[in-house]
Amino acid sequence: MLPASSKMPHKQPPPRKQSITMGRGARKRDEDSGTEVGEGTDEWVQSKATVKPPDQLDLTDAELKEEFTRILTANNPHAPQNIVRYSFKEGTYKLIGFVDQLAVHFTQVGNLIPKDSDEGRRQHYRDELAAGSQESTKVVISETEILEEEEEPKEAEAGSQTDVPIVEASEKVAEEELMTSKQPKERKLTNKFNFSERASQTFNNPLRDRECQMEPPPRTNFSATANQWEIYDAYMEELEKQEKTKEKEKTKTPVAKKMGKMAMRKMTSMESQSDDITKVTQAAKIVERMVNQNTYDDVAQDFKYYEDAADEYRDQEGTLLPLWKFQNDKAKRLAVTALCWNPKYNDLFAVGHGSYDFMKQSRGMLLVYSMKNPSFPEYIFSSESGIMCLDMHVDHPYLVVVGHYDGNVAIYNLKKPHSQPSFRSSAKSGKHTDPVWQVRWQKDDMDHNLNFFSVSSDGRIVSWTLVKSELVHTDVIKLKVEGSTTEGLEGLQIHTVGCGTAFDFHREIDYLFLVGTEEGKIYKCSKSYSSQFLDTYDAHNMAVDAVSWNPYHTKVFMSCSSDWTVKIWDHTIKTPMFIYDLNSAVGDVAWAPYSSTVFAAVTTNGKTHVFDLSINKYEAICNQPVVAKKKNKLTHVQFNPIHPIIIVGDDRGHVTCLKLSPNLRKMPKEKKGQEVQKGPAVEIAKLDKLLNLVREVKTKT
Repeated sequence: MLPASSKMPHKQPPPRKQSITMGRGARKRDEDSGTEVGEGTDEWVQSKATVKPPDQLDLTDAELKEEFTRILTANNPHAPQNIVRYSFKEGTYKLIGFVDQLAVHFTQVGNLIPKDSDEGRRQHYRDELAAGSQESTKVVISETEILEEEEEPKEAEAGSQTDVPIVEASEKVAEEELMTSKQPKERKLTNKFNFSERASQTFNNPLRDRECQMEPPPRTNFSATANQWEIYDAYMEELEKQEKTKEKEKTKTPVAKKMGKMAMRKMTSMESQSDDITKVTQAAKIVERMVNQNTYDDVAQDFKYYEDAADEYRDQEGTLLPLWKFQNDKAKRLAVTALCWNPKYNDLFAVGHGSYDFMKQSRGMLLVYSMKNPSFPEYIFSSESGIMCLDMHVDHPYLVVVGHYDGNVAIYNLKKPHSQPSFRSSAKSGKHTDPVWQVRWQKDDMDHNLNFFSVSSDGRIVSWTLVKSELVHTDVIKLKVEGSTTEGLEGLQIHTVGCGTAFDFHREIDYLFLVGTEEGKIYKCSKSYSSQFLDTYDAHNMAVDAVSWNPYHTKVFMSCSSDWTVKIWDHTIKTPMFIYDLNSAVGDVAWAPYSSTVFAAVTTNGKTHVFDLSINKYEAICNQPVVAKKKNKLTHVQFNPIHPIIIVGDDRGHVTCLKLSPNLRKMPKEKKGQEVQKGPAVEIAKLDKLLNLVREVKTKT
């Protein structure tokens, strides 16, 4: 029994295994059939009857077949149609017509990577690796399940199967080796949302040295013999100089000695300071210009671009726009006695400072300003006597001639740094005995020597010529008051001297010039005749302050006086063409360089008057106070030769720059199909037309 029973288990396992597999397959089939035939199938198979609602319309076949077109629109039916918002412009609530009809249900932000790019290839490779690892794990799991099922019966029959576990163990080891070789190493993915702060050090650029080779300074070999007699001669010359200086010091008064010592000390201290400053002079000047350019930028913009738009609505009237104000602390209590623009540099002008008060005569100043630097003058020259007039040379713009209150004339050279004049008259060289009221450069003489004229209250009109670094004077004419001769002792005739206050030379006729006097008369004179006048005009009731020829018209000149009037003359007629009363003493007048009919005048009540005869023959088109205080008196005015600006000086030492509005510099309007004619001929014709009207009226009366 035992052997039979021991043999039976060897024959029974295969049928059991088959029954297990069959049981599994039958179960699967039952499950599949369960899915195909489910519950409730009979209900669907039965035919369904249509249930008709009682209120449904009965339609015919034609009505049923009729097509109704419906248009689908993108309008949102739930969008509001009555949104109201407040309008600040109109001050009311306004209905908004346009409403956004778009309804967003789902949005997702993503990015696209091209397959051919490096990033796309890397991503594709990662996906393949991940898919391969998943397949390998599935294979391993299925194999382990089968092995477990096989191991169950083997455990029950462990006694009989002693050889099988050894084989299976070896197979498992081989399979584990295969699994380990197939599984790839897991790559750690970086977290894109994990922020990590990293410090970095900036790269320091290497220093670079720049070198340049310059030309060596020129060298000269100097050689000389030093004999005993040469040394002796040098010592003797030095001793002679010392003896001469001692003799000069003896002749000087003790006060003069003290003054001289003080001056020497000042000079030495100034020299030591100037040596330090001169090294950075150019750099400091550039920096100062840059600072001033930023400080006065708004004024510079107005000067260049601003045009008063209100002139379009004014009836032929204009305004003056204040720009810069030039003042210096050293010339605080000195009046502006002269103004002159540089003929070459249009931004440069010279200002003479002195005093018109006989009782308050002190020092004088010559300042040269630039519009590029309003805060400080470019050049400063001081003098012992007040400067009453000045003029700049046309061909040599660095030469400035001035006339002093003490009767001297002097020439300053802007190229030379020292403050003393290059040439100066003296009592020996024929200086005036009264204040010099006007100086004017003239053309060089036959020997090409510099030449200028001066007029003074002593009645002399003097021509000064620069010959071999000396001023040589020649009296051109002596002013005499006509009909004022008186008989002195022994029947001598004594003439009353006429006091000259202003003069001006003709633009074209070189020998012709006009002279204004304190008596109010204007004399037409010639350089050729020193004994008599060509003509005399009874111009004013008080002193003539200024006389000026028109820059375009050769016959017309203008005069102003302290008797409140400005008069325009034709030099061929003894009566004035135009007379203007300005209600205050007129300090100065000036013709505009751009028009024959425009001129400006300044008065002692602080007002500037601008006239344009072609627009208004009867009154000024601009009356504007320029100075802030009523006590300030305006003394001089000058037009810039190019820019539409004027400079005005007062008795407090201030110079104000003003821009003319468009109405004050009107040009003829362009007509359709016609070119605007410009030039001197047009300006002469414009003034002639006005003069002819006045002449006709005078002939009729």
